[in-house]
Amino acid sequence: MAVQIFLGIIILLLVILIFLFVHRQKIRPEDVGPAISDAWVKSGLSETIGKLKAYAEDIRNDYKTLDQLLRTPKERGSLGEIALEQILRDQLPPDMFGIREKVLDGKTPDAYIKSAAGIICIDSKFPLDNYRKMLEAEATHPEEKENLKKQFLKNVESQLDKIAKEYVCPDRGSAEFAFAFIPSEGVYYFLVNEAYELLRQYGKEGVQVVSPLTLSHKIELIKAGVHARKLSEQAEKVRNDIFVLRHRFDEIDREWRVLYETHLRNAGRKAEDLDRAYKRLREEFARIATLSEEQNRELT
Repeated sequence: MAVQIFLGIIILLLVILIFLFVHRQKIRPEDVGPAISDAWVKSGLSETIGKLKAYAEDIRNDYKTLDQLLRTPKERGSLGEIALEQILRDQLPPDMFGIREKVLDGKTPDAYIKSAAGIICIDSKFPLDNYRKMLEAEATHPEEKENLKKQFLKNVESQLDKIAKEYVCPDRGSAEFAFAFIPSEGVYYFLVNEAYELLRQYGKEGVQVVSPLTLSHKIELIKAGVHARKLSEQAEKVRNDIFVLRHRFDEIDREWRVLYETHLRNAGRKAEDLDRAYKRLREEFARIATLSEEQNRELT
């Protein structure tokens, strides 16, 4: 379709240019055909359009291949897991998440995130067969659309129930919620519009349905929570260190008081007593010396 539009625009421009040229140069109408053909060949438009057509055909074939790939549940599930893994690797450090690892007593979710509230499990195996059939029936069999819609919502409810039972278990170390990852924004917004009450019901049971965009937003909130917890842990460590330091200071204070009041003060009193005794002794020596001098003077 794009090639046809592009070709139409080129032809229209050529017609306009030729009309203006003929009008100005007074060329005969029978000469227009050969002129167009010659201009077409010399401009290389034929070759360029041929290449564009080939590219368009390649894109169409690739699209058909991808569409066939997505019709297979296993392959579609693998693409969902790849998209989920890429989001986690882009936004989280390696020590904050895991891919297909056993947690919660042997359960193996498609991925999980280590958060301040516990392990958040993520399931990306979302049932989309009936959703695809519903879209196809909308154009070919409108009467079947409502029935396929009900089947799709029933599949969704069954998957959400499975996630709630297996991955929302705080008693075993999980957070109080888990994520049901939908790799398609279109499917996510369809559910938000057509099955809001269902999503709300399972949201109360701890299952949050997320798309690539909403998961990225929630990951940022989780990172903020982990950062706040680390800050809190650091503050608690500082508080504990201060408590230990205060306890040690109290011990040193008690020892100092014993040393000062018992030993140093006693030593001070002993020094004062010794000093007084020394002064008395010195006074006696001075008195004796004075008497000796007086006696010597009397004898002479």
